[in-house]
Amino acid sequence: MADAAFLAVDWGTTNLRAWTVGRDGAPLQHWEAPLGVGRLPPGGAAQAFREQVRPALDAHALPALLSGMIGSTLGWVEVPYLPCPADAETLARGLRRIEGEGAPVWIVPGLKGPGVAGTDVMRGEETQIIGWLAEDPARRQGRRIVCHPGTHAKWARIEDGRIARFNTVMTGELFDVLSRHSVLRTGPDAQDSDEAFEAGLTAAGDGSALAARLFSARSRVVSGEMPGAWANSYLSGLLIGAEAACAPALLGADPDEPVAVVGDPRLQRLYRRALERAGRKVQTYSGDAASLSGLNALWREVGGTA
Repeated sequence: MADAAFLAVDWGTTNLRAWTVGRDGAPLQHWEAPLGVGRLPPGGAAQAFREQVRPALDAHALPALLSGMIGSTLGWVEVPYLPCPADAETLARGLRRIEGEGAPVWIVPGLKGPGVAGTDVMRGEETQIIGWLAEDPARRQGRRIVCHPGTHAKWARIEDGRIARFNTVMTGELFDVLSRHSVLRTGPDAQDSDEAFEAGLTAAGDGSALAARLFSARSRVVSGEMPGAWANSYLSGLLIGAEAACAPALLGADPDEPVAVVGDPRLQRLYRRALERAGRKVQTYSGDAASLSGLNALWREVGGTA
């Protein structure tokens, strides 16, 4: 593809997103597939990249920049975590080149830093955060609190354009495990309910004593207070509400400090409701756009040559 400068890939555990990017940084083509590293056989990433990703975008000869779980023990090669604080320059210095691929391929490192109960780590979200920062120079001044909702939600404190520290909150995975494999599980008649979600937000309170609050997702049903089909929505509100109530403070955020939510539109809506219920100001931003912007920022950082 003559007009393309590089191939940008956000490669997670369950899904893959890829773009060919022009010399002006604009996306030329986009492709998504359920080709996450968790779905591949051991050692299958290299083959998938050569036989599926490159052909899908006619990008056989383009240099490529890959971020996400592709750099984990589940992915192509393990790229070491870099310590916080970190910015685009830090990540660019830690790029790992894959040898023997013809057109160059580099993988973005993840980050590590002090968490709530020991060292915490992230892969992929750091590129989105760098991209979010790159979209507006004003975001690289002062302190910012960024939330990336998901299976393992990431909450990051940004200081003058650098990721200073972050915490992982396993809200998404907790919901999956509890709703499918615990006494709180819901049958096939589960229904989405705004009323139940709001009730869960209320029940979350200040986010403390979560284990003591969780059983209410069952007791409200068996007592006849809530239809059983609404239990998942209630549980979702309870878990997200507890996260929204306590996660900003764990990063030292002031009570009136706003939160930038970067990610999937559906999760953005839920987190906005929870954070506003907790008294926070919220701005939402596209996770897809941030991923591409982050890969572009790293490409520019190395002069377009990695």
